[in-house]
Amino acid sequence: MSVRAWTWIAGAAVAACVATLLADYAGATRQAPRDDQMIKSLQQQVKSDAAVAARLDAQQKRITAGRRRRKSRDNAVAWILIAAASVFLTLAKQVAGRAVTRTGPPTRPVSSRVETRRSKVRALRVESTPDLAFVDDLVAKEGRGRENAIILLQAVQKHYGYLPDEAIRRLTELTEITPAQFAGTSSFYGQFRRTPAGKHTVRVCHGTACHVAGARQVTEELRRYLAIPEGADTDAARMFTLAEVACLGCCSLAPVLIVDGHTAGRLTPSSASTALTRFEEKA
Repeated sequence: MSVRAWTWIAGAAVAACVATLLADYAGATRQAPRDDQMIKSLQQQVKSDAAVAARLDAQQKRITAGRRRRKSRDNAVAWILIAAASVFLTLAKQVAGRAVTRTGPPTRPVSSRVETRRSKVRALRVESTPDLAFVDDLVAKEGRGRENAIILLQAVQKHYGYLPDEAIRRLTELTEITPAQFAGTSSFYGQFRRTPAGKHTVRVCHGTACHVAGARQVTEELRRYLAIPEGADTDAARMFTLAEVACLGCCSLAPVLIVDGHTAGRLTPSSASTALTRFEEKA
């Protein structure tokens, strides 16, 4: 007989034991008040009729024996339940492991993925400063006035993906806008980034359902796996930007994340990094 079949049998045994215990509990809950009322009635009758004493004694013995039998039966069922649950969990893990082996996406070893990210970080460190010719053309087109601060910042971010310090310094050199005005405007509006964003954006849902299901632990594991520093949202290789969002509309898959439109649900801290594998391999 296959492991899957034994798993079903063990699961059925667990369900049967639970049903038996619940039925016994429900029966005892209904019967106990009736027995107590009957004993009280007989005790009252004994006060006026001594002949009722034999009947009272017989009923008390019957009730006591019945409760002992039920307790013994429930103890036996409880031990069977423990054994069946242990077998079920052990076999279920084997079945799940085989399913993951058959259907799971091929992944590179963790050490290989880590080395790939390190290589990208080393490449980024030797990048030259941004080409500022775009800034010169932008100022010539939009003008040097202070009223153009937001327009200039939006154009710079759209071009570079964020607001490079070199580009901001060049803007202050070419326009009437002060560094303080640029800094105040860029920090006030949430649309502006002062650091480069990753190639892929990972949006982790932190709505009620996902929060209860462990979204915080998933996010912390992703930050650890990507080695994102405290206070930052992007890994050093600029591959992934991690964002916490209020809701992704996939509560039935909680906890869930979306990477560039691709959804991964029912995550655990140990499986969270697997959701990023396909994007690491494309890089």
